[in-house]
Amino acid sequence: MRILQLHCDSIEYTPTKKEIRSAEDIENPQTQRLEEIVVAFVAIEDGDDSSVAKNAISQIKNSMEKIGSKKLLLYPYAHLSSNLAKPSTAMSLLLEMESEASDLEVSHSPFGWTKSYKVQVKGHPLAESSKVVTKDSAIAKDDEDDTSDALKGESTIRSYWKIMSPDGTMTNIGDFDFSNYKKLEVLAKYESAKQRQVDEPPPHVALMKKLGIADYEPASDSGNMRFFPNGRLIKSLIERYVTDRVKEYGGYEVETPIMYDSEHPSMVSYFNRFPARQYNIDSEGKKLFLRFAACFGQFLMANHFQMSYKNLPYKLYELTRYSFRREQSGELVGLRRLRAFTMPDCHAFCKDIPQAVDEIKVRFDLSQSVLKELGINESDYDMAIRFTEDFYNENKSSIEELVKKHGRPVLVEMWKEKFFYFVLKWEFNFIDNLGKASALSTDQIDVENGNRYGIEFIDENNTAQHPIILHNSPSGAIERIIYALLEKAAADSKKGTKPQLPLWLAPTQVRIIPLKEEFYDYCNNLCDKISAQNIRVDVDDRNESIGKRIREAEKEWIQYILVIGEKEAGSENLSIRDRQTGDVREVSFDDFMKEIDEQTSGKPFTGLNQSKHLSKRPQLMV
Repeated sequence: MRILQLHCDSIEYTPTKKEIRSAEDIENPQTQRLEEIVVAFVAIEDGDDSSVAKNAISQIKNSMEKIGSKKLLLYPYAHLSSNLAKPSTAMSLLLEMESEASDLEVSHSPFGWTKSYKVQVKGHPLAESSKVVTKDSAIAKDDEDDTSDALKGESTIRSYWKIMSPDGTMTNIGDFDFSNYKKLEVLAKYESAKQRQVDEPPPHVALMKKLGIADYEPASDSGNMRFFPNGRLIKSLIERYVTDRVKEYGGYEVETPIMYDSEHPSMVSYFNRFPARQYNIDSEGKKLFLRFAACFGQFLMANHFQMSYKNLPYKLYELTRYSFRREQSGELVGLRRLRAFTMPDCHAFCKDIPQAVDEIKVRFDLSQSVLKELGINESDYDMAIRFTEDFYNENKSSIEELVKKHGRPVLVEMWKEKFFYFVLKWEFNFIDNLGKASALSTDQIDVENGNRYGIEFIDENNTAQHPIILHNSPSGAIERIIYALLEKAAADSKKGTKPQLPLWLAPTQVRIIPLKEEFYDYCNNLCDKISAQNIRVDVDDRNESIGKRIREAEKEWIQYILVIGEKEAGSENLSIRDRQTGDVREVSFDDFMKEIDEQTSGKPFTGLNQSKHLSKRPQLMV
């Protein structure tokens, strides 16, 4: 069955003549006008049966619930398919769909008639969608055993989609004016449709190869990347920075195994509360799985702690290298979505919901700050927040405070009832150059796992209680940060701005290019002098023209280039070619060091991850 679904201001149609012999009988065909309605143009195909009809109407009703509409017109529309069912079957299934939607204000246009029509479609992100529903559209049987109940049921959750403004106003998504919030409009459509497949590679894929950062590993499973020296350097610096910030916040770093016994009592129920697919391993009679998060490792550890309410909130942190999720192959692309990824994961054990709500505000500020220092500004991402209706009613002012901190309207998904283990989840979503959204920072309020894992603390009355647990990643996956930085650079390039990584992440921060071999010693000494200031500097000593070496430094996005000739070797000052400004200027050595320090202060440092002489480096073939 093929469906084109439109949320309309109005539709007006007029039956003109019977198109097939078995067309539906109607008396006195007249023009019909319906307003504020969802119109589902439906083509019923050969092989469709009652299960397809029920599945189709369930999907239609679910999407109608998200936009707050209760008025439906089923419009038979043969032109959507060339493989139509017999008219008698199609008519029967159409009536069955109408019957299944009896809780709505539902009708259908005449079956088998030629009709003229006018339609006015609304302009919001969820107004237009298409569906293909078949007997095989459910999860394949082979995958069912490895898929959590949470993941299987994710598409069936009863939820409402709205926009919340910083003043706390909630607006139906169909009534919100997105004209000044185009990225939020993209996020709203992307999240509500839950279409993760990618039809073409986003720009960062070419950049990660060109800059020698990362590439696909053909000898591994899809979604497992290899990082070249430049990429490993960038990745390690981001890992160190995020870890340092979490430890400053008060997280205590731990390390837990990457595989667990799937038959351990605490695991069985957790599987079905976490929306992820896992990798399974058989070993010596045990069924193991590769972790898809650091949660259960930290929870099992916390089970052995004797805690008082005075210890709370208590924070455990791990940088997981790696977490594994068996994402669907059509969703895997570059560094945006992987099957093996590095996730900073910080859990805070809180005594109750009020403490958890207070703590989540602190972590919200931490996450905004971490992203900004990584080179991702608040204008680069949009926020989504999800919560149960009950939690919203009880904590409305705190939710509004988070949205106010963000400073712009946010996408809201409100669940009628708790489906996962958490009652609130917020996330910052980056929108890439193909209009795909990817979550970076996130936090959750978990009300189940303290009990599930037997984690206890002693309260003020000397009574054992289970904590509320917060799940925060202040940056999101490290690989996804690199993806976002490269996508930002690609967007800058498209606008005519030179793409650049933050200087503290640049694999080479300064390149020295000697005009002739007679200046090699001077350049090597200068290189050592700059390197001693904790700056990554190299020397292009290859036997290539000066023009080619400068062009290649530009292609590597190296911000500072020093071309050394007789004049420069005899000067007390340095002649700096600045890629950002395009200027060549003279500055003293001390002022140059100060300029770099201003851009890298407070960030971790590591030395070059390649030879300082380009002549000794192998050429990477990409």
